[in-house]
Amino acid sequence: MIRMLMLMSLITLALGCVKLEPRRPVNKQKQIFLKESAKRNKNKLAIEQELFKQVITNDKKLEYNATPQGFWYAYKQRGENQYLKPVKGDRVTFSYRIEDLNQNLLYDEEQLGIVSFHVDQEDLIPALREGVKYLTPGDIAVFLFPSYLCFGYQGDGEKIGVNQPLRFTIELLKLKKLN
Repeated sequence: MIRMLMLMSLITLALGCVKLEPRRPVNKQKQIFLKESAKRNKNKLAIEQELFKQVITNDKKLEYNATPQGFWYAYKQRGENQYLKPVKGDRVTFSYRIEDLNQNLLYDEEQLGIVSFHVDQEDLIPALREGVKYLTPGDIAVFLFPSYLCFGYQGDGEKIGVNQPLRFTIELLKLKKLN
C-alpha cells in the first residue's frame, strides 16, 4: 500500500513538472476571414458615405446633419414642440416611405402602414429604431441610412437589393411619454 502511494506521488510529481504549451488556433482561416470581412465592410461603408455626400450635394432644398450612428437626416417640416423627443419606453406612432438614393419609390406609406412601437423595447429594423429618436411630434424628416441599418446583406427579397443604402421619409404622428 505504501509502495503504491509512493509510486502515485512520484508519477504526480514527474507529470507536474512538464512544461505546458499554450494551445494555438486550429483554424487560422477563420481569423483571416474575419479580418477580410471587416475590411470589406469598412470599404462598403466608405462607398455608401460617398454616395450620401453626392445625394446631399444634389439636394439643395434640405440641410442634412450627420449622426454618430452613421446616417444623415434633414427636416422637411418641424413640429411645434422641439423639446419633446422620444426616449426608451415611450410609445411612438409614425408613417414612413422607402426610396432608393435616386428617390425612386420602393414602398409608400400605404403599403407600409402606420407603425406604433415602444422605443428601444420592440423589434424593428435599426434604421427606424434610431431615426424616430431624432423627431418630435409633427416632424417630417428625410433620412439617408447605410445598408447595415436597413436590410443589410439580405435585402428584403422583393424591391430592396443586397447591401442597398436607402432614403426614408418618416413622419412622427404621435408620442406618448412613458412617465
